[in-house]
Amino acid sequence: MAGINRGILRQVICESSEPVLLVHLGNNDWPVVLANKAFSELGGKESEGKPFADVVEALIGRDLALEISETLRSREETSFPIEIGSHEFLLMLKPLLLPKEDRAHYYAVYFRGGAGGRGASAQDTQHALLNAKRRIRDLTRDDPVTGLLNEQAFRDVLEHDWAVASREKSSLSLVSFTLDDFDAYVDVFGRHAADSCLRRVGQAVRRCLRRASDVVARMDGARLVVLSHAAHDEGVREFASQISATVRELGLHHPRSSKGRFVTVSHRVVTTDASSDATAGGFLASLLESGKDAEQPA
Repeated sequence: MAGINRGILRQVICESSEPVLLVHLGNNDWPVVLANKAFSELGGKESEGKPFADVVEALIGRDLALEISETLRSREETSFPIEIGSHEFLLMLKPLLLPKEDRAHYYAVYFRGGAGGRGASAQDTQHALLNAKRRIRDLTRDDPVTGLLNEQAFRDVLEHDWAVASREKSSLSLVSFTLDDFDAYVDVFGRHAADSCLRRVGQAVRRCLRRASDVVARMDGARLVVLSHAAHDEGVREFASQISATVRELGLHHPRSSKGRFVTVSHRVVTTDASSDATAGGFLASLLESGKDAEQPA
């Protein structure tokens, strides 16, 4: 926190009657470095040092935590209408720029009192505009079939997280999931049913993600790719096997599958040290190319 007296900053935050957090963006966990008493009373006890995505997920749920994580990656200033218990808030996210910085390394997070009273109409309008902006953004970032990130959005996230992991000298993992014999599924049930199948499998994978900072995208055809911040290759492989089991347990009938009666996925895992001489693009290519080789007939 160069240029800021930590003690003074803590006093200012702690005196606020609004719940306030200060989040550091210097590593993949985005730890909470300051939290005031009002936030603790809101339900965020002992938040300092914990990953911000985990703190938010515990308060308002996983889906919104994932969306907020996307905002932090992009260093955008925005807000989200949320509910905690019976109370409504406007969750404000503001990147903080220190002198001579062109990229924010901290976020201020405010939980402002919900709609009501004299400002209700203005707040409703602001909520509508924010939702419209997010929807426009989603149309360019989401795969229209699965609702997951599309390939370009995934590459953008990977480039960002690779840069952070490289500075932190940490590892990243990629896992690809390919639906087995999916062309045969399309032949039997048609494109509409195939899209529905892809959507259900994609959402099942998304629900299995362990951290809000992990993401999943549809890359091409019947392939999904997960970016994981887990450091241990063995743990990632176990995670991939659990997802494969979850997909099988969906019980989606596949009469022409060579793997059994139901829709299944094959997975492939690559893990690397982001501080190596590799690049984010090369890391992803190593997964996709090895996957193509594996699918070729012997």
